[in-house]
Amino acid sequence: MRDEPQSLTLAGGRLAALAWGEPEAPTWLALHGWLDNAASFSRLAPRLVAARHIRLVALDLPGHGLSAPRPEGTDYALWDNCHAVLDALDELGLAAAPLLGHSMGAGVACLVAAAVPERVERLMLIDGIGSLTTPAEEVAQQLRKGLLGHRRASSPSPRYPDAATALAARVAGGVTPIDAATAEPLVARNLEPAADGRVRLRTDGRLLRPSLVRLSPEQSRAMLKAIEAPTLLVEGEAGILGRRAHAEQARQALRGLERRVLPGGHHLHLEPDAVAAVAEAILAWWATPDESQRVQEAP
Repeated sequence: MRDEPQSLTLAGGRLAALAWGEPEAPTWLALHGWLDNAASFSRLAPRLVAARHIRLVALDLPGHGLSAPRPEGTDYALWDNCHAVLDALDELGLAAAPLLGHSMGAGVACLVAAAVPERVERLMLIDGIGSLTTPAEEVAQQLRKGLLGHRRASSPSPRYPDAATALAARVAGGVTPIDAATAEPLVARNLEPAADGRVRLRTDGRLLRPSLVRLSPEQSRAMLKAIEAPTLLVEGEAGILGRRAHAEQARQALRGLERRVLPGGHHLHLEPDAVAAVAEAILAWWATPDESQRVQEAP
């Protein structure tokens, strides 16, 4: 087993990734959350690789981490990330693979599993299921927000005196609560030196723009109902799902779903005190009798 991740470049240099494990081992593909990056799996991956003798490849989705931003004039719609997943599978020579997704990455994994089921062997979702939605009666308002937001000039990437200041900013300003120990790998991968001696974030600022359109709740549930792959959902007790109505409806829509609720927050797979339990839940689920033994081959 590789103790340190290998850096990969895929899709003609457009996508960056981190890989744990030996190249010839069965491969799982991991997808991070919004404004995170491949280092989201830096504490979970070594545990899974050691226990199952797999290779885990974690992508930086477009505009995140070390991956290239999308071209000017294009959008960051959730479903556009499906191309990144398919491009990575193709370049890795995988006809199909298990997908491991956190938050937004879980939403992307669900879309791929629904639309291209032959490419997905199993789904492992961490504190995320389906996609953000907009009710049909609010679609014009959502489009207005998106159009106006896209027409405003993007703000320059934030700059900080040093990495410690950047880390403190992420802890103070995150969309979901996160502590410094949990955020450190994400921030470290997302920083680059600036010409003035400070550091700046690599993340494309256009990711902060409002979505032009979203699936409706009915469309999102229909996508989940179309998923055929066995699916595990690992939630944090203090995560973003819980008993919220949209989460309840999403769980009911996905057939064959197994759910585990564990101590931890939204990034429980990266929290030093929670990651071991997440790994144990995933490994136990894989040990069930219906485990797939399909051979991965190039499409």
